[in-house]
Amino acid sequence: MRQNEKSKLPIEILLDKNKIAQKVKELGSVISDDYHDKNLIVIGVLKGCFVFMSDLIRAINIPLEIEFVSASSYKDGETQGKKIDFISAVPIPLKNRHILIVEGVIDSGRTAETIVRELRKMEPASIEFVTLIDKPMSHRVELDIKYKGFSVGNEFIIGFGLDNTQKYRNLPFIGRLIDK
Repeated sequence: MRQNEKSKLPIEILLDKNKIAQKVKELGSVISDDYHDKNLIVIGVLKGCFVFMSDLIRAINIPLEIEFVSASSYKDGETQGKKIDFISAVPIPLKNRHILIVEGVIDSGRTAETIVRELRKMEPASIEFVTLIDKPMSHRVELDIKYKGFSVGNEFIIGFGLDNTQKYRNLPFIGRLIDK
């Protein structure tokens, strides 16, 4: 357990930075092998992906392009809304491109499902997901996630790009706040 100096709230570390770094390296190697002869575009789902995606693209040793989309179902920290806010920020054609969508966490799967539905309209050759954190017990839709870092339970997690009311993204580990 570690106390967050800024919030003074105790945080339980679930995945330390060394364990995360090793998993990112493994994912990068597998993705490099799988896409070595493909025209890859990596699309990050903001904001939760940015720390993971930054490390991941440096672990991928093939040419690639990056883009971002913004999508969220969380409205007030830990509560998921019914509506998915999706803002496409992909200004380049995706037709016949191989897309790898990067998520920091896949929870219910509703956001991921919305993104796939929107991107399919652009006629890519393929769409796959890579996520640092998967919460399979929380899935509300059927979703095929090709590359998974870690699976966790239904708890609300923070750190390594993941937030609680836009805070804690800068933590170098994945953890959870402990209620006092």
